Amino acid sequence: MKFFVIVVGVLVLAMLAVVAAGALLPKSHTVSRSAVIRATPEQVFALISGPQNWRTDLKEYSFFDEGSRHMQREIDRRGQTIIYEIVESRPPILRKTVIADKSLPFAGSWTWNLQPQRDGCRVTITEDAEVYNPIFRFVSRFILGHARTMENYLAMLAEVANRGKTVAADP
Repeated sequence: MKFFVIVVGVLVLAMLAVVAAGALLPKSHTVSRSAVIRATPEQVFALISGPQNWRTDLKEYSFFDEGSRHMQREIDRRGQTIIYEIVESRPPILRKTVIADKSLPFAGSWTWNLQPQRDGCRVTITEDAEVYNPIFRFVSRFILGHARTMENYLAMLAEVANRGKTVAADP
């Protein structure tokens, strides 16, 4: 019985520490990642703004209009749906989406900047986000990492754009 009380006590203290640490972290963060893609800005922009069938992290995607707003729905491999509004699109150099679903425990935007380079183009993704729940904030910062999704996205983009030649994302 004493062992059980100690284990439960340690688990409760660990959870309180996670909540406290998460509460001390700022709700907002900005993080960027870049990769050089061996394709023209036009080719890369077409991948970013077109059909997302090249993304291995998605089960389904669709584009639709809601009034005058251009939207994108993504359903990931775990079944989580996120709807984005495309708020800015300047082919082939810039695209910006914001999370349109206000019921999620997070919010934010991704901005893609494409800069031509001699060997293709540099793609920089900037995430401006807020994580409301202190536990999710802790997990996002210390376990998953704020940039993990961007790094995975850039690796998939490089792979498809480079026809199998993956260029690692750089911080």
